Amino acid sequence: QVQVVESGGGLVQAGGSLRVSCAASGRTFSRYGMGWFRQAPGKEREFVAAISWSGGTIRYADSVKGRFTISRDNAKNTVYLQMNSLKPEDTAVYYCAASNAGGTYSQEYEYGFWGQGTQVTVSS
Repeated sequence: QVQVVESGGGLVQAGGSLRVSCAASGRTFSRYGMGWFRQAPGKEREFVAAISWSGGTIRYADSVKGRFTISRDNAKNTVYLQMNSLKPEDTAVYYCAASNAGGTYSQEYEYGFWGQGTQVTVSS
């Protein structure tokens, strides 16, 4: 099993950048596919980005493509989400999730392990 903890959220102005991190425990982190999801107030949780176990396959939601970059460092058991050109509509709690299947998945049910989330607020 793996446990994940997000960090790096905060308040940023529109057009700014922020990087959130997801630190994972467990010796088998490198086998897990990792994903980022977000949930805005009053809305359902939605897929943001995913990266395969090797980092060789990456997937993004259309709403963040070209602005967000997901990456991972298996030596550090960490996944990152670099967010640039932030918009007020990016305001949400951002969740990290791990899938022992190793691929890139946009559906929540593919992920068995979730963090508590980190708040990202983009002011206009």
